[in-house]
Amino acid sequence: MHHVPHYVLTPRTFLFSHYFYTGLRIATGIVGLAWLTYALAGLPSAMAVAIGALCTSLMDLPSPLRHKFNEMLAGVLLCSLVALLVSLCSPVPWLLRTVIVLVSFLASMMVVYGRKAMPLQFVALFVMMLSSEEAATPLQALRHGALFFAGGAAYMAYAMAVVWLLQRRLKQQVLAEALYELAAYTGIKAGCYDVANALPAQMEKLVRQQSVLAERQQASRDLILRGRPAPDEAGLVQVHYAMFDLYELVLATHTDYALLRQHFAGGPVLPLLGDLIGKAARDIESVAYAMTRGRWSQPSADYRPELRALDEALRRLRPDERGSAEAQAVLRATSNKIRETIAMIARLHAAGAAPQDTPPMMAPDADLTPFLTQQRYSIGMLLANLRWSSPTFRYALRVAMAISVGLFSSEWLPYQTHGYWTALTIAVVLKPSFSMTRQRRADRLIGTLIGCLLTAVILRFVHAPAILFGFLFAATAAGPAFLSIKYRYTAIAASMQALLLIGLTVPHAGAIQERLLDTLLGTVIATFFSYVLPSWEYQDLPRLVDAVLEANRKYVDAAAALLLGRSGDDFHYRVSRKQFMDSLATLSAALGRMLDEPAAKRRAPEELNRFTVQNYLLVAHMAALRLLLRRYAAQMPRAEVDALLERGFAQVGASLGPPSPHAQAHAQADAPGARTEGAGWQPLQRRLRLLEQDAAQVALSRAALGAALGGAR
Repeated sequence: MHHVPHYVLTPRTFLFSHYFYTGLRIATGIVGLAWLTYALAGLPSAMAVAIGALCTSLMDLPSPLRHKFNEMLAGVLLCSLVALLVSLCSPVPWLLRTVIVLVSFLASMMVVYGRKAMPLQFVALFVMMLSSEEAATPLQALRHGALFFAGGAAYMAYAMAVVWLLQRRLKQQVLAEALYELAAYTGIKAGCYDVANALPAQMEKLVRQQSVLAERQQASRDLILRGRPAPDEAGLVQVHYAMFDLYELVLATHTDYALLRQHFAGGPVLPLLGDLIGKAARDIESVAYAMTRGRWSQPSADYRPELRALDEALRRLRPDERGSAEAQAVLRATSNKIRETIAMIARLHAAGAAPQDTPPMMAPDADLTPFLTQQRYSIGMLLANLRWSSPTFRYALRVAMAISVGLFSSEWLPYQTHGYWTALTIAVVLKPSFSMTRQRRADRLIGTLIGCLLTAVILRFVHAPAILFGFLFAATAAGPAFLSIKYRYTAIAASMQALLLIGLTVPHAGAIQERLLDTLLGTVIATFFSYVLPSWEYQDLPRLVDAVLEANRKYVDAAAALLLGRSGDDFHYRVSRKQFMDSLATLSAALGRMLDEPAAKRRAPEELNRFTVQNYLLVAHMAALRLLLRRYAAQMPRAEVDALLERGFAQVGASLGPPSPHAQAHAQADAPGARTEGAGWQPLQRRLRLLEQDAAQVALSRAALGAALGGAR
């Protein structure tokens, strides 16, 4: 299940996104360095420098400056070492094969460091393939290694300088992407009011979008909150915090769809609610749209017609005509929350225009480390995974065996093959999970076929080097631009890039057909090895379910401390909520990958869907409870509210796991007389009741999953 954001593939937004800027930056750096070297030292040197720049550019990802420096430096040093080592071994076939197997294994072990290390793994494999293509003398190997290092180091210096100069622009683009995803999340919520949409399916879409939103919000945090912002970035910080406040409000606003559908289906109310939330989603998108163009947005959406119609519909409701008193109370509360959401979006519009001396919404001296991604690369983590039971170890063995078979097979083909094309296809297609391998396989095959056909047409009708060079630049820019959003386009661009380069340097009529055959061979080998020493998703599901439950318990404890006044601020609450959402996103992603695996390897998909949705609802109820207590703080006695909350949280804790002694003490205490008068009491009691019910449902789902996944442990 690969998420392709609609806004990225639309030209009016793609051309202002960081994806397009990254592709343009990379193409300018690689082609510029190659052109400069060609003018000074000739074609062979230019090719070696260009390959060094190309390999380093694969590590040129949107990251904080310090992280980017470390990642690119690691790429330059590691790849230069691999290039030198493989070139030195190239005259001795048995030694070369040994080094290839060793490098393939060690490079693939690096994925233990997470997704950020995957480009580094591919780059190491890529330069290994290129360096093993032709035998070289020691002097040639040293010269090749030096030129490769020069190209990588020069590109790194260029990229760091450009990103440093344009870092505010990059922050705008990454923050805008998070806002686009928040708009999509809000739009899915609008669809929950349409009775034509099945509610369970809509809630599953909501949870999937929540996972994507969490990822984009994390990227925004890492860039905007790390270090002290520059004076001209105060507006970005304000928008960032306003975005998270709006997210919490949207999360809390809509948790009662089933009750509203039950009592108001067929009337005017639900369409009006859906229209208002849909308009709010487009309003959030307008903030993102303006930000990608480097300007602050202005409120343009007019909610007044829908709000007037909603007020009129609410006035016409009578308890004996439409719905129970409880349903009408929920409807009115939902109407109030939508108004608050609209007001919060107005605040989001205004946040960007904040004066430069406006303090951030969180204390300037707050320790933001728990919110930021930490870059940790320890040798101990690598050594700890050198065991048979480690999925990373088994993946590294798969890659080493597959690449060895690929290089061996290419020697038996009936034409003058480029063996690295076969091995490179294996490196591209064979990924740690079966799901990713399956997706890459289709994209690589289709992309290569289209790229070969396009290049054949270009080379047939275009012969002017300057025009061919323009096509090469476009392909070089398109490859990285679509790498993480539509790999099929990257495969098209990579094929065109390689074939145009051959067409410009050493014209060879059979290159296109050979490229297709080598790609097909590599894909077949990668497909076969995806079943060798596999790591199926269901094997890790028990651990992920336990991690969600543990994060859930910590979140409930943090929420109880905040709402009962035991913590001075909401810092710990926000950290716990982030960790809970991250664990839920990890489980949801694993579920999505499992559904791409063979049917015999799937375990309890319906139960897992239910479990993720119910955990998500628990977070939404908690956010709604916090909002409710804020709204009615002055109308309810604190002591009685605390007593009610204590009992509710004790019940939730008992459902989710062994409650703490503190919770047990309160659970066993006698309950004071329930007080039902006052504006906030019935909503408070209802929200706590729903919270307890969902916690009980989470416990039931956990039990069902324990039975279904028992054999996976």
